[in-house]
Amino acid sequence: MIRSPKPWRMGLAALLLWGAPALAQKPSDAAGREESAYRQLELFARVLSYVENNYVEPVDRKTLIQGAIQGMLGTLDPHTIYLPPELFGEMKIDTSGEFGGLGIEIARKGDRLVVVAPLDDTPAARAGIKAGDELLAIDGESTQGMDLGRALQKMRGPAGGRVLLTLMREGFNAPQELAILRDHIRIVSVEGALYGGIGHVRVKNFQDRTDVSLKKELDRLRALNGGRELDGLVLDLRNNPGGLLDQAVAMSDRFLPGNLPIVSTRGRDGRNASEEKSRDRDTEKDYPLVVLVNAGSASASEIVAGALQDHGRAVIMGTQTFGKGSVQTIIELEDGSGLKLTIARYYTPKGRSIQEKGITPDFLVPEDSSGKTGAAPREKDLRGHFKAEPSQATSEVAAQPRTLPANLKDWAVTAKLVDPQLKVALNYLHGLAPGPASRATGSTAGR
Repeated sequence: MIRSPKPWRMGLAALLLWGAPALAQKPSDAAGREESAYRQLELFARVLSYVENNYVEPVDRKTLIQGAIQGMLGTLDPHTIYLPPELFGEMKIDTSGEFGGLGIEIARKGDRLVVVAPLDDTPAARAGIKAGDELLAIDGESTQGMDLGRALQKMRGPAGGRVLLTLMREGFNAPQELAILRDHIRIVSVEGALYGGIGHVRVKNFQDRTDVSLKKELDRLRALNGGRELDGLVLDLRNNPGGLLDQAVAMSDRFLPGNLPIVSTRGRDGRNASEEKSRDRDTEKDYPLVVLVNAGSASASEIVAGALQDHGRAVIMGTQTFGKGSVQTIIELEDGSGLKLTIARYYTPKGRSIQEKGITPDFLVPEDSSGKTGAAPREKDLRGHFKAEPSQATSEVAAQPRTLPANLKDWAVTAKLVDPQLKVALNYLHGLAPGPASRATGSTAGR
């Protein structure tokens, strides 16, 4: 015999409804929405009761409710997720740049899990994992339909633990298994090198104090340059999946004069609207600047590239970026779990939404000598992603990359470089004759 729901479950439905944050709406609409929502929550409580009392095996109430939350969020965009307490704790650690795991950025593409990018100098990168690899199984468990949070949780853990990944890649005749040992991963978010007076700074992600690290690295390169200002800079954001928005704003600010828009955000019905502007302090000199991007450059990386491109401060080189034009907020819940919730879209200084489209480079430079741009997934490939806004999609004329200068050639410093994109960027900057005249036009060089 099926028993009726217990009174506490009916109360739970009401509590969930009445305790939720109120949304701005007309009183009549609010009443109708409240009644409809109450009926749906009552239905949820009833189903929960049936499962608890009649399922063939004992069930755990906490597991059921967490599964219901994950299922609900699964109907939204791929960046809105529920994080159980243990995973939420790890995510907070991630912003400091230290965690135990493999070092893989993954996303869902249809029903599959794919690699967005392996992080530099991590077990995943050393094992040869590449962007676009399809992750079929983790420790023998199929990833078909697996929640993204669970997949991350299975790959995270103490250093020294073994994780067996089953991968499929274009060109493979059959799936391959790869056993990788977890390591204590400490991401140094900024690394640099000097090439004959031209700096190359790679920013791997945007975590706490990334902008401070950038400033220190630029000062170190100037010291290596004999205390002289740099003749130019390659700001390398390739395979940078993003991170903290405030650090992306601070980095953009470092290269822009004061009182210029960097990024604006707009949520539903005008909520969560804001605009970040540059400040006239600690601004770098106006040396020529190239920003390198690829399909693994996402979110905060695209904010920086878009801001510097719109203001003509930098030339963008590489391949089309990922196309994530949404903003998430992190909400810590009472039990130590967390909710990562998409609350707004962001726009470049000229009002461009890069959702689905990404940032188009000024100069298209393939990642290898064959001219191929790779099969890495982008936002438009992810299940449930936001569509580009109709007004944006119809009113914007698609930007077209320009042709590189014909006189571009290697010089002694770059002749042996095996990174085609970095070589082109350095050769481009080297072709801009140093001195007062070029510095005066450095902010718009090549545009």
